Amino acid sequence: MTIHEPMTLLTDWLLAGVVLAFSVRLAGRSRDWSVRLWATAFFASALAAIAGGAWHGFRPYLAFPADPLLWKLALNAIGLASFCLLAAAVFATLAGLPRNIALSVAAGKFLIYAGWMVTHDAFRFVIYDYGSAMLTVLLLQIPGLLRRRPAAGWIAGGILVSFVAAGVQATRLAPHPFFNHNDLYHIIQIGAFYLLYRGGRLLADRAP
Repeated sequence: MTIHEPMTLLTDWLLAGVVLAFSVRLAGRSRDWSVRLWATAFFASALAAIAGGAWHGFRPYLAFPADPLLWKLALNAIGLASFCLLAAAVFATLAGLPRNIALSVAAGKFLIYAGWMVTHDAFRFVIYDYGSAMLTVLLLQIPGLLRRRPAAGWIAGGILVSFVAAGVQATRLAPHPFFNHNDLYHIIQIGAFYLLYRGGRLLADRAP
C-alpha cells in the first residue's frame, strides 16, 4: 500500500502525539473546569489530527462510508475543541450571569456548527468557527494581559501563532513540493499548542 500524502500523514500524527501528551499532562493537574475543558480541547484536537492524517494518507483506499465519516470526525472534533477552549476561557475570566450567558452562547455556537457540518464538508467552515472562538478567547485575555498574568500571555501567544498557521494554510504556502501548506500548518500548530499548554497549566476558575 502506498500512502497518498505521506508527509501530511506524518505531520498530522506528530501533531496528534504532541497534543495528546499535553492533554494527559493537563488532565490530572486541577479540578477547575477551566483546566479540565482545556485538556478536553487538546484531546479533541489530537483526535482531529489522527482522523485528518488518516484521511489524507489513506483516502484512495477508503470505501464508502469510511471516507466521509473519517473526514466528518475530524471536522467535528475541531468544533468540539474550539468550544472547549472558549468555555475554558469563560470559566477562567468571567463569573456570575456574564459567565452563564457566555457559556450558553458558546454551546449554541457549537450546536449550530455541528448541525451545519452535517451537510457541509469544506474546511473553510472549520476556520470560521475555530477562528471566531480563538479571537474571542484572545479578547478575554486582555484584562489578564493588562495585569501581566502569565497565563494570559502564554494563551495570547499561542492564539497568535495559531493565526499564523491558519494564514499559511489559507495562502497555501508550500516551502517544498514534498512539504506542502498542510504540512507546514501542522508544524506551526505544534508551536501554538505548546504555548497554549503553558497557559493552560496556569489557568484557574474565577470565583463565582
